[in-house]
Amino acid sequence: MCYSDDARPPLPPIGGAASDQGDIHLTAADGNRFMAYCARAAEPTGAGMVILPDVRGLHAFYKDLAQRFAEAGVDAVAIDYFGRTAGDGPRDESFEFRPYVDKTAPGEINADVAAAVAWLRSSDGGSVRAVFTVGFCFGGAQSWRQSAGGHGLAGAIGFYGVPARVRDVVPQMEAPLLMLIAGADFTPQEEFQKFDQELTDAGKAHQMVVYEGAPHSFFDRTFDEHKEACQDSWRQILALIKEES
Repeated sequence: MCYSDDARPPLPPIGGAASDQGDIHLTAADGNRFMAYCARAAEPTGAGMVILPDVRGLHAFYKDLAQRFAEAGVDAVAIDYFGRTAGDGPRDESFEFRPYVDKTAPGEINADVAAAVAWLRSSDGGSVRAVFTVGFCFGGAQSWRQSAGGHGLAGAIGFYGVPARVRDVVPQMEAPLLMLIAGADFTPQEEFQKFDQELTDAGKAHQMVVYEGAPHSFFDRTFDEHKEACQDSWRQILALIKEES
């Protein structure tokens, strides 16, 4: 897994406030009812973010991250993957996530993201004009896949994603990708370089930023030695939001 219960997302460079935050439930088009966590910006910019967690699904790190986005003026909702198989109640670090990850399907995740996008575009979610996704590890690849999901996204951002989980949808991609890559990730750097070239050859808008020496899960404010990578990651994300909103 990417983040333990002790991990916390780094603070954004923009200081603001969240007006509303809390646990909610969303329902996908296939009837799946799943956990989510929302945070509304006190001073909204018209942008919204769907957060796709790591293999543990929705937990404290991603609830905090939703609040951080709201503080930066971006209405946010973090979703869970396991409503169909593990129920829609809270889980802690002892949750045996692997069997449930193995039961996920890209099409079902796409349906859940669609529900989150629709919520952000509703009055409850802030009536946002430009919706983005961001994901981590398992969610990093799933976020990139949403570029081809038909959601009308303004951008798809991923940390630590695995290119092999995305290649099949490259021809259908519409939204620009931002790939934030740990230089010391488990996935070989050659894989990311190859994926970068494949996207270029396919004419897909994208940007890849590699943080040399940064490990998998570096985006964590308990990792003081990677503070500069965390700060730059926020700059890259907010720059994409500003450019595409």
